[in-house]
Amino acid sequence: MAKPHILIVEDDEDIQQLVSYNLLKAGFNVTCADDGNESLERMENENPDLVILDIMLPGINGLDVCRAIRQNKEKWETPIIMLTAKGEEEDIVKGLEYGADDYMTKPFSPKVLIARVKAQLRRKKEKEKKEIPQGQEIIDIHGITINAIRHEVTVQGKPVVLTLTEFNILKFLAGRPGWVFSRQQIIDEVRGYDFLITTRAIDVQVFGLRKKLGDAGELIETIRGIGYRFKE
Repeated sequence: MAKPHILIVEDDEDIQQLVSYNLLKAGFNVTCADDGNESLERMENENPDLVILDIMLPGINGLDVCRAIRQNKEKWETPIIMLTAKGEEEDIVKGLEYGADDYMTKPFSPKVLIARVKAQLRRKKEKEKKEIPQGQEIIDIHGITINAIRHEVTVQGKPVVLTLTEFNILKFLAGRPGWVFSRQQIIDEVRGYDFLITTRAIDVQVFGLRKKLGDAGELIETIRGIGYRFKE
């Protein structure tokens, strides 16, 4: 069985070597990029299984690299772990909004990083194995059409561009109209049980989702003190 291939995008040589050493020791194949431009070239040429991405990079910054990867979701379904010195809550929320699957701040524990890499790779493998139940490939409700195979959403026939997290939140809620879900249940569904983020981050995601849906955003109702539901 081929070893998973990890791409490290980090311009600090000491941190790059530290992460590389621990990943190699844990049994992964590793390549490195020193800046954002090189990282996208390596994505094209190597199609890694996971990316560890710094934000503050020469050239294209890590947020824009993350966004570029997510905008090419037909080509890349690559988990992204942001590893950065930017540790304010607003930075974490922004990283998740741009499409990161996990977010770690420096200084960091190499053991924790390896554990999170393994967790993301498990989730990716489980996702690839999981088949979408027949009849759930397309959800059509209140003028919103969600194509789970093509990861496309239209409102009254007009396409709406969503981030991966926004898409998964919409599919989860619209697939169960009338059901009330807590913020933690939504996190567990769209991010996984081992993903540690604040419930406030879900509020930010829902706010952005409603805005992109326009008038149809009112279909996502806030249930005070609990969470959200999609209108029946």
